This record gives sequence, C-alpha cells and structure tokens, in this order.
Amino acid sequence: MDVLYFAWVRERIGHPKDKLETGAATVRDLVEELRGLEERYEAAFADLDALRVAVDQELTDFDAPLAGAREVAFFPPMTGG
Repeated sequence: MDVLYFAWVRERIGHPKDKLETGAATVRDLVEELRGLEERYEAAFADLDALRVAVDQELTDFDAPLAGAREVAFFPPMTGG
C-alpha cells in the first residue's frame, strides 16, 4: 500500500511517501502502526483532528476500512478561496 503525506505532514515525517505491507483493518489502525515507527511519525499524527484522510483518492474518516485499498493519503484541512 502506498501511504502519501502532504504539506506539514510530509515536512514532519521527512518524505512524501511510504510503501507499506500492513495488516491494519482501518485507517485508525494504520495510524497506530505508523506512530510506532519513529518519533517523527508520532509527531505527525499527534492530533488526528488536525488531519484529513483519503483512501484511494476518496475523502473518508479514520474509521474507514482498508480492505483492498491501494493508497492512503494524509493532509491538513484545505481551505477554499
């Protein structure tokens, strides 16, 4: 699975993408796995209320299932204008 990071999430982690083998059932489970990798992931995912997530390019929530997903993207909320 490709895990993509955008904006300040990418800056805190230090790179734009990870390719992972995961047994995570939901996005929230994936986040817990990522937090366990290194401190920089813990910092990036410290406040889930400050993040948005998309699974296979569809906006969703952190309880979304990951079965069959090819891509998960994390990014801060976007503003219009």
